[in-house]
Amino acid sequence: MGSGETSPTMAKTHRQLLGRLGPAPVPAVLLDTPFGFQENADDISAKAQEYFDKSVGVALQVANWRSAHGDALEQETALARLRSARYVFAGPGSPSYALAEWVGSSVPALLADKLRAGGTGGAITFASAAALTLGVSTVPVYEVYKVGLAPHWLDGLDLLAQAGLRAAVIPHFNNAEGGNHDTRFCYLGERRLAAMEADLPDGAFVLGVDEHTGCLLDLDAGTATVVGLGVLTVRSHGRAVEIHSGDSVPITRLAELAAELAAGGGTGTPGRLAQPEGAAQESRESRPSASDSPLMAAVRAFEGAFAEALAARDARSAARTILELDDELAAWSRDTLQSDQVDQGRAALRSMVVRLGQLAEVGARDPRRVLAPFVETLLEVRAGARKDQRWADADTVRDRLVALGVEVRDTPGGTDWDLTGDGSDAP
Repeated sequence: MGSGETSPTMAKTHRQLLGRLGPAPVPAVLLDTPFGFQENADDISAKAQEYFDKSVGVALQVANWRSAHGDALEQETALARLRSARYVFAGPGSPSYALAEWVGSSVPALLADKLRAGGTGGAITFASAAALTLGVSTVPVYEVYKVGLAPHWLDGLDLLAQAGLRAAVIPHFNNAEGGNHDTRFCYLGERRLAAMEADLPDGAFVLGVDEHTGCLLDLDAGTATVVGLGVLTVRSHGRAVEIHSGDSVPITRLAELAAELAAGGGTGTPGRLAQPEGAAQESRESRPSASDSPLMAAVRAFEGAFAEALAARDARSAARTILELDDELAAWSRDTLQSDQVDQGRAALRSMVVRLGQLAEVGARDPRRVLAPFVETLLEVRAGARKDQRWADADTVRDRLVALGVEVRDTPGGTDWDLTGDGSDAP
């Protein structure tokens, strides 16, 4: 998965994978090494467990391997959980830290054994930082992007070799957080990735996975299926081909595409892989903007629905929208992604509450309809005074109405009236 591994966008994918592994309960573990160095590691584990419990419907145990030099009993417990697990999940953190703690341990062999023919079997779902470790080479993203070391590769776990692929996985492939600077390709940008491609091992290529997107490699069926919101990119020597969400190809086709690109096929601009008739064919234009996260897109949609409800003075729909946004934020609060997007969503929700309160002050019903019986009764009194030539009384009624925000207009066809403001000052 390119990102979003504990967000609502990928819950369905987790459920589908678990459903392939036999009847419930499927033994599932979180391998916590990638974020094991973080001070809030316990909180990240707890949020991941809550997500799998509430959003996926499975109990997730923690295989606690935060350090290669940890407590012996704790490490053996982690290895035992990895051996018995049918579903192994790992996500955010640092790929270089994870690799350093796994090298020389039994962890890589246990993971590979779940994938090889005749092995223990199961599914490995690595996302974000963990996904970087799956291939023959790994991007040390923090060291390059944050520390400023020269772009270079680390040796990866090479678990993709079990699928016959000699590739480096790069998640966050369509990242756009940089705004005015290039943060695509897991924050490398084009300049650094182009330089690094030349240093890949012979025959290796890049598998780029967009954010909130996954590539399911079914080793039994021999297929690669793209799920989620974005695309899978096969890239070699600066040339690329995209496989869109919903598309499925033989795993061997990925290596063939890379070889064709390496031989000069394609262009520097990613092209869409031609699909058989009946395959998903949504257009490139239908892809969500890389800078528009699923959560913020949902928040903006709720804000639009709320504005429409207020304009229509539909208090029930406005209140319903607030509750739906609250549910959405609750679902996203279980995401291990550390960003301020939930806070931004919460700010939008609070703004909605304030605006709904302002509507309540003046009343959600059309004030003209509310006031019509009273205003028209007074206008009848005024009309009677005018008929009896009691001009002072007629003027008094008109002046009092005007003072209360009701405009009175005498026309050849009769007397019309309207509210001069939003009705909040009217009787």
